[in-house]
Amino acid sequence: MANLATAELCDTYQNHITDGGVRVLQPIFQSYGRRNSFCGPVATLKVFEDNVIVREMIEEQGKGRVLVVDGGGSLRCALLGGNLAVLAQNNGWNGVIVNGCIRDVDEINRCDIGVRALATHPLKSNKKGVGDKNGVVFIGGTRIAHGEWCCADSDGVIISPTELSL
Repeated sequence: MANLATAELCDTYQNHITDGGVRVLQPIFQSYGRRNSFCGPVATLKVFEDNVIVREMIEEQGKGRVLVVDGGGSLRCALLGGNLAVLAQNNGWNGVIVNGCIRDVDEINRCDIGVRALATHPLKSNKKGVGDKNGVVFIGGTRIAHGEWCCADSDGVIISPTELSL
């Protein structure tokens, strides 16, 4: 599917935004990676300062999905680095949204995926393997469920129960 402009989607689906079916994430993310825009079905993770499960998920074939990582908004360490971004690119992920930090930005910016994160941080995360896959997460007060649809571009990030079209 072609990437869609989020502003146009907001205009087209205004009624669905009003009733809460289509949600627009708060503008809290910085953009990284070579893809400024990306869309795809959502896979969710909930972790805190631990990226073991992030790696496990990225090691799966992405099949055009967008990985949404609720890292609790922590700014104390990175959940995604250059090696994982390369792995995500090679395994067919369209993008990764991290409610937390990333590192190795120069490497991430060379990858042909889209990455959104709160900030960068040089410190690696813990390696305990604690977290939840494929559940409901809340980022910036927005509910995001596994299997929903995500569209992201320079204007923002939209979450929808199904794929949107213009």
